[in-house]
Amino acid sequence: MRLWVKHARQVVRIVSDSDACREYLAGPAQKNCNLAILEEKDGIGLSVIIDRDGLIADIGYDDVMELKYKNQTIEEIIDATGRSVLPGLVDAHTHPVWAGDRVHEFSMKLAGATYMDIYEAGGGIHFTVNHTRNASEDELYGLLKQRLTRMLANGTVLVEGKSGYGLDAENEIKMLRVLERAKRELPIDISSTFCGAHAVPKNQTAEEATLNVLNEQLPKVMLMQENGELHVDSIDVFCEKGVFDVEQSRRILEAGRRAGLRLNFHADELTPINGTEMGASLGAEAMSHLEEISPEGIAAMAAKPSIAVILPTTAYLLRLKPPPVRQMITQGVPVALGSDFNPNAYCLSMPLVMNLACVMFRMTLPEALVAATINAAAALGKQKTHGSLEVGKYGDLLILNAPRWEHLVYQMGDNQQVIGQVIKRGRVIDRTVN
Repeated sequence: MRLWVKHARQVVRIVSDSDACREYLAGPAQKNCNLAILEEKDGIGLSVIIDRDGLIADIGYDDVMELKYKNQTIEEIIDATGRSVLPGLVDAHTHPVWAGDRVHEFSMKLAGATYMDIYEAGGGIHFTVNHTRNASEDELYGLLKQRLTRMLANGTVLVEGKSGYGLDAENEIKMLRVLERAKRELPIDISSTFCGAHAVPKNQTAEEATLNVLNEQLPKVMLMQENGELHVDSIDVFCEKGVFDVEQSRRILEAGRRAGLRLNFHADELTPINGTEMGASLGAEAMSHLEEISPEGIAAMAAKPSIAVILPTTAYLLRLKPPPVRQMITQGVPVALGSDFNPNAYCLSMPLVMNLACVMFRMTLPEALVAATINAAAALGKQKTHGSLEVGKYGDLLILNAPRWEHLVYQMGDNQQVIGQVIKRGRVIDRTVN
C-alpha cells in the first residue's frame, strides 16, 4: 500500500455505497445531503488506505483496518489524530492560461464601469488576448505552473482549464498545448476546454468569428486531437448579447458535439437571452454563470439534467444579480461551483468560493461541499474518478488541521493553514510555489 491515513476524527465521503445516484447529487439529495460522514467512535479513529496505483483501497475504523491490513507493507503513514479528512476539491470553471494582468480595470469596475463597458472599449478579454498572443509557450507555461501550484495548495486536485485568449487557430492551439504540458508535468488533473468563441476579434463581426471557429479553429484542434497531440474534453462559447448570439452559439456547440466534445458553456450571465434553453435542447452537460437564467431555463436544466456551474467570484466582483441557486436546487438542477479564475476574477481558492456561495447565494455548507466535489467532477465528466472518497477512486484527499470539515469554509481566507496536507493519488504534495 502507498499510504495509510490513521486515527482521523472525521472522514467525509460525500456519497455512500447506498446512495441511489453516486455520480452527482441534485434536488433533495443535494439539499438534504448527510455527506456520508464517518465519525470517531468510542475513542477509535478512522483510516483511509490508498494502494500502489494511487487508488482508494479501503475506508473504515482503525481497529478493523489494523486487523485487515496487519501484514501489508505500507510506504507512508500519516497520523491524523483529531483531524478531518475529505476529498480533494474540484474547480469546474477556470481560464488559467494567459499573460497580462488587468489590475488597472479593477478601479474602473469599482467606479461603476460594467463588464461590457470595458469590453467595448477594447479592454477585458481583448486586452488579455493581445498579451497572450505576444507571449511564448514557455512564458505561458511558467505563469500557468505558478497558478496551478497555488490552486493545489488551496485544495484543488482537479481543474477545468479553458483556452479562449487566442481567438485564432494558432493561438488557441498554443494555449491548449500549454495545458497539455501541465497535464504531463504537474501533480494536478486538468480537463481541457476549447473556448475559441470567447470573444469576437476586433477585426471581425460575430458571424465572421463564428465561421472562423467552425471552419478554421475547431477542425485544426480536432485534427491534433485525432493525432494524440491534444486531449480536449469540452467546447465552450460565450453566449451573450454583443458577443455570440443564441443561434451562433448553437452552431458552434452543435459542431463541437459532432466532433465528440462535451458541451460546457457560458450562458445567461449578463442578459436574459434564453441561452440556457438552447443549451438544454442540445443536451449540454454543463452551463456556467446563469445569473439571468429564466424559470423556463431552470426547468429545462432540471429535465436533462444539466449541471449548473455557479461562479460566485464573478457575481461578487461585477456586482451582478445573484443566480437563483435556491430555486435551482429546489427544482432538481445539480449545482456545482467554479472559481472562474481569470484576469477579471483573480481567485485561486475554492474554499473562498464556497464561502461566497454560502453567504451570497444562501447555499448551506453541505450543499457547497457537494458543489465543490462530486457535482463539480460530474460537470467535467470525471465523477467516476474524482469528487468523493470511494473505493476504486483516486486517492485525492485533504487532511485538515481541524476536527470538523466546516473549518475549511469557516476560516475564511486562511485555508492554506487549515489544510494540513494535500494528497494526490496517495502522495503528499509539496505546496511550495517557486
